[in-house]
Amino acid sequence: MMKNVWSKSYFRYLLFPFGLVYGLISNLVRLSYLLGFRKVWRAPVPVVVIGNITVGGNGKTPLVIWLVLALQRYGLQIGVVLRGYKGKGGTYPFLVTRDTQAHQAGDEAVLIYQRTKAVVGVAPLRKKAIEAVLSHSAVDIIITDDGLQHYALARDIEIIVIDGERRFGNGWWLPVGPMRELKSRLDNVTVIIANGGRSLPGELTMHLMPGLAVNLKSGQRKPVKELDNIIAIAGIGNPERFFNTLHKHGVKPLKTISFSDHQSYDSLSLNELTSYGQILLMTEKDAVKVRSFSEAHWWYLPVDAALSSVATKQLLAIIFRVIPSVS
Repeated sequence: MMKNVWSKSYFRYLLFPFGLVYGLISNLVRLSYLLGFRKVWRAPVPVVVIGNITVGGNGKTPLVIWLVLALQRYGLQIGVVLRGYKGKGGTYPFLVTRDTQAHQAGDEAVLIYQRTKAVVGVAPLRKKAIEAVLSHSAVDIIITDDGLQHYALARDIEIIVIDGERRFGNGWWLPVGPMRELKSRLDNVTVIIANGGRSLPGELTMHLMPGLAVNLKSGQRKPVKELDNIIAIAGIGNPERFFNTLHKHGVKPLKTISFSDHQSYDSLSLNELTSYGQILLMTEKDAVKVRSFSEAHWWYLPVDAALSSVATKQLLAIIFRVIPSVS
């Protein structure tokens, strides 16, 4: 379904009535908070929402990691909250630790913690996640991965990540197109960042840069182009971006296999994908889900968000304005 909403097929327009219903409900929900009919909770520290107005694979989580690390370099204490999509943590809210598994907290939460060691709180209600973070540590700012449409939470800054290649598809609401909210929503956000592709005036530009490939079993690192006989898999919002990254860096997999975002894996099914002498190469987001039963021929390719020095200064200047300790 996630992939189909980007389709250019005219048959999608048969779903137009459902798109109108989705849009009506979405607008009514937002309006109910704007007019005060529903209560908005404000955290005692600044809140930055990094979200999008389309579904699937825009690059929010790499940007969250980039921003957390950038702010940590200034000595700031950062809290991150997520709803824990596809996680089955049992009792919410809870804080991610080094022992937390992806099936408990969701793959993004575990990935962010492993990369940043920030205080990461998980709960379907982000208010509860923020309260858990604040009860654990005095943080200077909260960053929420996704949650643009979670209007019960007041936010000081809204950062929208756009897929610079796919942009907005046909521009229609789900399920006719990929839109959670229409493009006009961008008129009211703080920052727009285009990930890859083309950016328009007023948008900051971001790219995803691959690092060294990492062996899941041994931790060995090497340039990805040095790997041979690769079967590449990706269970992310936009698998083609991962496969295109491989091609751009001189890697030609024997086969590429796409899975749905947040796909669950098991050792048996993954081992069936490769034959003797072949390497299974996956995204870092997939790797956090399989680390506990990894095999010696499994590798992953981490990627990092990269912003120009100008974009970095502009974005951090906006963030610093809402943090009392640095403003």
